[in-house]
Amino acid sequence: MVNKKRALGRGLSALLENANTDITTRLSSDENATLGSIAEVSISAIEANPFQPRSLFEEEALVELSESIKTYGIIQPVTLRKMGNDHFQLISGERRFRASQIAGLDKIPAYIRVADDQTMLEMALVENIQRENLDAIEIAISYKRLMEECNLTQESLSQKVSKKRSTVTNYLRLLKLPAEIQLGIRKSLISMGHARALVAIEDIEQQLFLFERVVNEELSVRQIEELIRENNTQSKPKPASKNYLTYDLEQRRNYLSERFSNKIDLKRSRSGTGKLVINFKSDDDLNLILSLLESN
Repeated sequence: MVNKKRALGRGLSALLENANTDITTRLSSDENATLGSIAEVSISAIEANPFQPRSLFEEEALVELSESIKTYGIIQPVTLRKMGNDHFQLISGERRFRASQIAGLDKIPAYIRVADDQTMLEMALVENIQRENLDAIEIAISYKRLMEECNLTQESLSQKVSKKRSTVTNYLRLLKLPAEIQLGIRKSLISMGHARALVAIEDIEQQLFLFERVVNEELSVRQIEELIRENNTQSKPKPASKNYLTYDLEQRRNYLSERFSNKIDLKRSRSGTGKLVINFKSDDDLNLILSLLESN
């Protein structure tokens, strides 16, 4: 007898322990298999999972898997839910299902379950997150769907997928990046480390500019983090220096402004150093100021 937990994997088997998803009845009057057991199911009777989080399947990898299936068969059964007599829908195992089609199989081994749409969505998403090599954006989308469509908090989601809450948060933040950068993540143009550095930038144009530099110059995560730090340092406004003017100096500055009929800027530091700036609006103003200074 096949060990169900070992075959299914930790994520899905934990969900399947819920009694609401496990009903033991006959598949049909002419099939010697029961719900909850392994059965040989015709590929033509199986439809794809509408809740499948993976949207990209590498053709070369599927062909390689199909060759393995031709040689060794399907070692790990797919998981289906029964939709009606001789009609099933994938819960998990879409790569194995597709590769079996390429291999030309007529039937594949499968676990048969009964699940409503929400339970099926949760099962499919958790199963794929834990067992498939999804890219970071697919994982982020799966997390978001689990939260929104299964009414989960980040805390409960982190427990369900056996990840730290901070890890879940970091993935969800990727969905705030511009579409161009998200596509770059999906195409493996940049790593998760690069993406985490870019998402910390508030300005979208700056994000895209640095993204292009990462791709074109093949910058490391450390290099892009250093560029971001330099940019943040340069963009910070310099603190205004405090002006230490006594009442007497303020009065004398005002007197000079009236005499020269122009604004006078007088700056003084705590140590007594500073500068005196006489503004002028034209050459005539300048000549008048110079003549007044020279006459004194």
